[in-house]
Amino acid sequence: MSVVNHLPVDVDPADLEHVARHVAVLAGRLIVDERPVDLGVAQTKSSRTDIVTEMDSRSEQLLRAELARLRPDDGVLGEEGTSHSGSSGITWVVDPIDGTVNYLYEIPAYAVSVAACVGDLADPERLVPVAGAVFNPVTRELFHAYAGGGARLSVGEHERRLEVSAQTDPALALLGTGFGYDSAKRARQAALLTDVISQVRDVRRIGSAALDLCSIAAGRLDVYYESGLNPWDRAAGQLIVAEAGGVVRGIDAEPTSDLVVAGPQVLVEQLAAWVLPARTWIDPAREA
Repeated sequence: MSVVNHLPVDVDPADLEHVARHVAVLAGRLIVDERPVDLGVAQTKSSRTDIVTEMDSRSEQLLRAELARLRPDDGVLGEEGTSHSGSSGITWVVDPIDGTVNYLYEIPAYAVSVAACVGDLADPERLVPVAGAVFNPVTRELFHAYAGGGARLSVGEHERRLEVSAQTDPALALLGTGFGYDSAKRARQAALLTDVISQVRDVRRIGSAALDLCSIAAGRLDVYYESGLNPWDRAAGQLIVAEAGGVVRGIDAEPTSDLVVAGPQVLVEQLAAWVLPARTWIDPAREA
């Protein structure tokens, strides 16, 4: 059944995409225009390297306030705040700065990610995105899509449709991936990568899952995998990939925090065949 069929009858996904674009750009401008000169780490989360800056918090506050103004009956799930359900059947999944370490170091590869989803907020892994936007405020690139409407990249007044790579040969594929904040998990991920890297053209680690997925949609990367992505890391990006003609899967079918593999179907199937047998790189308690 089409994702659109799960939408409330009075909701147009194109309208949700418009809202996603608006709030993503608003927050993106905030984190660039109002970045403190002496920006530092405000707090940490899962480890000393999993950081939050004051601008992460300010960006999420802005996103929540603007969404409450425009869509007061919707729910919100954000990285830096508590979630709340709404009465409309729509939940906004937001990442106020995806790529916070890049942001801290002024590496221009970070983004605001905003997605409108359907599903039960009590099971956030299973929320299904129906509209979304990812905005890189440094390059001013706005990636956006809605279910059934295709994916596009807008820069100022210029807009173009996105399509995933046509590459089918893994040996010629540029692979994207990422690493977790926990040092033991990074070591396992690196060990797997040593097996994979010889089977592809080369590997890129950008540092923002949202931008990795958008790079897949734009054909800048051929295929991508990562473990440990939360719903706010991937919701908008996975829709943009799907609307650009790509496939996004997990260990069994749908992507989850355990695994995301994205790209053209042929490459996704090949990459999954490489990484799935070695499941201990995802979780050492798993059976291979």
